[in-house]
Order: sequence, then structure tokens, then C-alpha cells
Amino acid sequence: MTPPSPGQNATILAVELTDFSAIELRDAIRSGETSAADAARACLARIEEVDSGENGVNAFIQTFPERALEQAMKIDERVAKEGAETVGPLAGVPVAIKDNMCLAHGRTTCGSRMLENYESPFTATAVQRLIDAGAIVLGKTNLDEFAMGSSTEHSYFGPTRNPWDRSRVPGGSSGGSAAAVAARMAPLALGSDTGGSIRQPAGLTGVVGCKPTYGRVSRWGLVAFASSLDQIGPFGRTVSDVALALDVICGFDELDSTSVNTSAPACAQAVDAPINKLRVGVPKQARNEKNHPAVAEALERAIGVYQSLGAQIVDIDLPTIEYGIAAYYIIAPAEASSNLARFDGVRYGRRAEIGAHEDLISLYSRSRAEGFGEEVQRRIMLGTFALSSGYYDAYYTTALRARRLVKEDFDRVFATEGGGPGVDVVLSPSTPTPAFRIGEKADDPLAMYLEDYYTVTANLAGIAGVSVPAGLASMDDGVRAPVGVQLFSPPFSEERLMRAANMLESGLDWNDRRPPL
Repeated sequence: MTPPSPGQNATILAVELTDFSAIELRDAIRSGETSAADAARACLARIEEVDSGENGVNAFIQTFPERALEQAMKIDERVAKEGAETVGPLAGVPVAIKDNMCLAHGRTTCGSRMLENYESPFTATAVQRLIDAGAIVLGKTNLDEFAMGSSTEHSYFGPTRNPWDRSRVPGGSSGGSAAAVAARMAPLALGSDTGGSIRQPAGLTGVVGCKPTYGRVSRWGLVAFASSLDQIGPFGRTVSDVALALDVICGFDELDSTSVNTSAPACAQAVDAPINKLRVGVPKQARNEKNHPAVAEALERAIGVYQSLGAQIVDIDLPTIEYGIAAYYIIAPAEASSNLARFDGVRYGRRAEIGAHEDLISLYSRSRAEGFGEEVQRRIMLGTFALSSGYYDAYYTTALRARRLVKEDFDRVFATEGGGPGVDVVLSPSTPTPAFRIGEKADDPLAMYLEDYYTVTANLAGIAGVSVPAGLASMDDGVRAPVGVQLFSPPFSEERLMRAANMLESGLDWNDRRPPL
């Protein structure tokens, strides 16, 4: 896309700037063809236009217009004096932040009544790294409460709507961040992925979303859902944008005990280099008869692109995919039960009113009943049951064993020794279906959980994954809804993952498509 020339009409400039990718916008700011302040104004105007009101997308819980413009003008001053390269790789690029990451201004709500007025005294490491790189934080995005959900319907602040069809969900739990990028409200956003909460909404909204290797990005300042599974990652409209954001947020952090002290990747530098003799593994489980026809077509389309680029397609078997959902929905609620115990109305969170003669247990019970929504309560109860005496070994320990088998399956297909197929990446659908209607699965938690069928295994194994848009499904009501495919790669191989994803993106002809808002 060609940047607007200086002196263009401000309205035209605002409309065009929101269509820029993050890299296009960064380059336009560096060249002086636009400014960080104009970019911030354009995104804020777009949010005002499409996000609020009865038919709005509702991607944002809160925005910071005055602060964003103030920071943007400071970036412009620094760019003029020091040069954009000195200011940072994201100098002037607006970003959106999922509202389960702490920020030292505004509120950090986790989409919950429990934390509706919580103000964090510090900023999460991943968010601070974006700010230090020159990014402008526009606001905090909506999510399933405490990141527990696959549709962004379970938010105290109302559901987020899919920009492609506002009667449908955007996926979850990072649906607000995905929708913000898809609807051109921000070129980049951060989400968190515990069982697919970046890749699943990326697939359903037609954007790129990456879950890095566990330990690659600091979790300090991320409000914990399931500590052994949670990982922060970026959304963008292109693989190159996501690669740039990855380089910024990855890296060791001594404040996070799970952060791995290894060198940061150089994804942006490597992303345009195709991988010679790429070996793409396609699990037989990915060709599932329960897949929506458009999902099956997208998978075959992706395979065709890779074949046309000279990649070798290798049929593989990942039998433990079948165990993924069962294992995940024991481990994740068990960890959530422990992590959310602190939100009791005394240490943290909303405190209920109780009578003069009621005891502390009544305070805890009422505060948690009033503060947590139905889905969070369901998962806390599931987790507490799985960890309780007499059931721990039968459920939690068994789930951990299944998790180990999932990891060993991936280790085997990535390995060359011992007769392994030695694939570079694994290809599968991002979701079994395109976006479903808001409320369609509200009364069937199991059907909702199965939306994560293809994504949870990456979290259980701790490996990297990325979802790439792969086509549009024609729905029964005439709606065209995005579908995505995802790639997995071994731990700490994000450069390889981004290169393989960029190869796929180059053959899918998607980047100029946008939702009909």
C-alpha cells in the first residue's frame, strides 16, 4: 500500500492510515510521510466509528485517547530529533492490549466484575517492551472473563462481535484484541494464549496470531489463569507484523521465574527468507470428518500452496490430539482454582456487603459469587474437584501423564533420530468450524470447549504456534466468515515458524481482504 503524501486531506488520511499494516505505518512515520500523532488520531477515530453503540464491535473495554495522543506527539518530537531507528522498531505504531495484562494507568479488569475498578501499580513486562520500542497504547481490549472462554461472550462488559458479521463471535478469549486488528482499529495487539486464545480468534477473524514457546515471553504482569499454560503473544494483519512484534516482546525477564534465559529471536530479519526443502507434517487427525467443509478446503488449499513452493508434505500421526481437550480441561481449571483463590474480596477484588452477624466465610462466598461470572465459577469448581482428596490421582495426575504423551508425540514428529519423520512444522486447522452465532453454544459448554480441539495441544506441549488466514466460508445465511490454518514448530524455533508462515501467506492472497464494516 502506498502511503499518503504530505498535505492530503485529514479525513482521507485518517481513513487510509487505518488500512496500513504495522510495518507500512512504521515506515511512513520514519519517512515523514505521516506522523505518530496522525496514526493515533486515525485509530482513535476508527474506534469511535465502529466499536461503540448497539451494533458496535465492542472490542475495547477502555481507551486512552488523551494519553495516546500525548505519547504520540512525544514520539514525533523524538523522531524529529533522534531519528526513528533510535526511538525504536515500533516508533509511533498504535497497539491494543488485552485487559488481563497490567498497565500502570487505567484499569486492569480481566473482563470481570471482580476487578472492575482495579488499578495496577505497574506495567506488565511484555507491554512495557512495546512501549519502550515506541508503540502507542490505544486501550485495553475485551476478553472472556479471566481469559476463560472461546467466544468473548463471557465478559462483564458484554460480548465482542466479529467484524465480519456482528451476529457472530470473534472467538476467545482474546476476541477483543483479534477484533480490534481485524476491524482496523489497531495494526497490532497483544493477547494471551492458554489453550488457543490467540490462535482460535485469529482464525475466526481473519488475522495472524502467534503463541510463542512457553517461557519465550515474560508472563510478569499477566493475571494468571493457568500458570503452566499461559503465554502472551501478538496479533497482526500480516506475518511480518507479528514477526516484528515478537522480536520486541520476546526475551528473558528475571521477574518471571518461568522465563527462559535464551537469546531473543530475530524473526523480522528472517521472515522473508523461504525455507529450502521445507518439510510440512500434516496429521491424519487434522483431516477430521467433523471439520466444516470450508475448514477442510482451507487445509487442502494450504497444502497446495506449500507443494507449489517446493515443500514436501509428510503424512504424520499425532494420536494424542484426541486426549488434548480432556487433559486441558482438567489441568487448566485445576490451576485456575489455585490462582483465583486470591480474589476473595479481602486480598483482592470486589468485596460484597454482608450483615453484621455474618462471618468471614460468608464474606468470601458472597464476594466470589457476586464477582465471578458463570463460566469462571464453573471452571473453579471443576478444578477444585479435580484437586480434591480422593480424586487428585484419578483426574489431575492422569491429565499430567496425558500431557507428557502429547509432548512426546510432538518431539517424535520433529525429530529425525530414532526413525522420526523430522518435519520442520506441523500444519492443521485453527478451528473445526468458522465463527458461530453469539449465544449459539451458550447452553452447551462441551460444544464450546471443542472449539479448542486443534489448539490446546500446543499449550500442553509448550511449543510455538501461529494461525494464518486461509479463506472464507460461505455460511447458510449468506455471510462470508474467515477460516484459518495453524502451524506448530519445536520450542524456541519462532524464526522458522515465521518463515514457514510467511511462505504460506504469500500464496494465499489474503492481506487486502477486510471485513464489511
